[in-house]
Amino acid sequence: MAIIQRVDTALRLGAIVRMPALGGALGGALGGALGGALGGALGGALGGAPDDAQDEAGERLALVLDIFDDGDALVTALQRQTSTNALNGDQPDQPDASGQWVALQPEDWAPMAPDEGDCIAAECAADPTPTTLLLRPQRTQVIERAALVALDAVATVKPEALARILRARVRSETRRFYDVFHAPKTFQPGESFVPYAARVFDHHEVEAAVDASLDFWLTLGEHGLKFERGLAKFLGVRHSVLVNSGSSANLLAFSTLTSPKLGKRRIKPGDEVITVAAGFPTTVNPIIQNGCVPVFIDCDPTTANARVEQLEAALSSRTRAVMMAHTLGNPFDIDPVLEFCKRNGLWLIEDNCDALGSRYKGKLTGTFGDLSTQSFYPPHHLTMGEGGAVNCVRSPLLKKLVESYRDWGRDCWCESGKADTCGKRFKWELGELPEAYDHKYIYSHIGYNLKPLDIQAAIGRQQLDKLPGFVEARRRNWSRLYQGIAPYAEFLDLPQATPGAEPSWFGFLLLVRPDAPFARRDIVAHIEGRNVQTRMLFGGNLTRQPAYLTADPHGDHPLFRTIGDLPGADRMMNDAFFLGVYPGLTDQQIDYMVDTVATFIGAL
Repeated sequence: MAIIQRVDTALRLGAIVRMPALGGALGGALGGALGGALGGALGGALGGAPDDAQDEAGERLALVLDIFDDGDALVTALQRQTSTNALNGDQPDQPDASGQWVALQPEDWAPMAPDEGDCIAAECAADPTPTTLLLRPQRTQVIERAALVALDAVATVKPEALARILRARVRSETRRFYDVFHAPKTFQPGESFVPYAARVFDHHEVEAAVDASLDFWLTLGEHGLKFERGLAKFLGVRHSVLVNSGSSANLLAFSTLTSPKLGKRRIKPGDEVITVAAGFPTTVNPIIQNGCVPVFIDCDPTTANARVEQLEAALSSRTRAVMMAHTLGNPFDIDPVLEFCKRNGLWLIEDNCDALGSRYKGKLTGTFGDLSTQSFYPPHHLTMGEGGAVNCVRSPLLKKLVESYRDWGRDCWCESGKADTCGKRFKWELGELPEAYDHKYIYSHIGYNLKPLDIQAAIGRQQLDKLPGFVEARRRNWSRLYQGIAPYAEFLDLPQATPGAEPSWFGFLLLVRPDAPFARRDIVAHIEGRNVQTRMLFGGNLTRQPAYLTADPHGDHPLFRTIGDLPGADRMMNDAFFLGVYPGLTDQQIDYMVDTVATFIGAL
């Protein structure tokens, strides 16, 4: 058990005290007796196990874990509540939900010195604490002032062990907070909002974030390294490198291919990169930001992906790469794209931000190209709040270059907080730097700082464990929507998976048919009016966006080229929208989404 101690006593935080029989002066456990927010505010102290925390005389040992000033409102309320209810001091009303125990070994405490409390050294030595003391979260005893003076301090817990105890308590309290603050709400059709996407998490992510913040490492560290290894293992790629967003991942992946260290395969300003006209702008922006020319091919409205038959028409003597996204989680037709890239010696970057967990002919997307990218923004397949990754499919060199561009452009490859991994930190001679210049401050690229926080990575590790279930839920929700909306195919073109693909769907795409008696704006207004969120297919035809119409060309080449008039991308821009399929949706919510579409069609 733990004691709430007044600061005007001789005892202190971390003291182990011997208590007489629990009786009148001793208040009860906090637990559920206080109820509401008050019960959750302090319920997670630590208590001794009934058998293991007794000395030879049968007296109970307790740990001083809560210290409050005189007149503290919470302690006053606790004392008043416990005296009113006359609870048994050893049995909490609410069992500990955390399932965590903290074991204190003999090396974790020390006898109290003669001038520290009521115990003298000889007595402490003659009557030591137990061999092992088990402590459990969610036990708090409220001790009246008169009882405190009767307690004998026999030992004090060392700072490292006390920190371990407090950490366990914080985790336990965080779980209780999650149960109260993040309790699920009842869905009310027509009143409750149905988002197209949202965070899906439980107490594990919240506890992980709080626990990581206690270390206060902040910048990328051990959690980041473990997440990178876990993501690479899930995908089956050589390396994954964490960054602060999916957009940064795309910028980093493309910038990596401009490195002088790639020799003749280096992408230079003015070179061309084939991409798709309909999609999200940050798949395209890195091409322009590096002084290169995106060459837009059209998309097929049935799959929302590239018309791969246009690749040959897009090829020129300046083509160096293909960079395309798997739209809404539906893989593009990878085989012809791979064959085209290999035959022409081109780099392939897969924007896998919408497609984590998707498969093409049995193999996960994000594993076909030279580099691939992920986004961990809340709508995506797993979330860190913000965050992303660059996956280096095969090449160790690309991994080193990705990390350099991510970490200020440095030449050094030491992990954060480490030094001299190469064993010659002050022996490098690069550029025009003086001899023995510190390798940690040698820069081989004009880079960025695109690292996320380690707290984000701690959240991501919990999400990664849930990823297979998330993927399955997305497929299940997509199928339920398809079955419900299929009867209205007379008016709406339904989404189709690329042949050979098993998508991990990001959304459920619908296109209003050209001969439908309504426009997209009409059905979207109806759906949104019934509290169901919709989204356009991102930027639509990007070549018609103001950013690309007003941007200045680089040098003597155009800002972009197009292959044909891009009618498929125009159709996406004018007729397409999508509904959510994220794992947090319930069957009731999906059925309501179907009913919303049915109500609109039925009123025609």
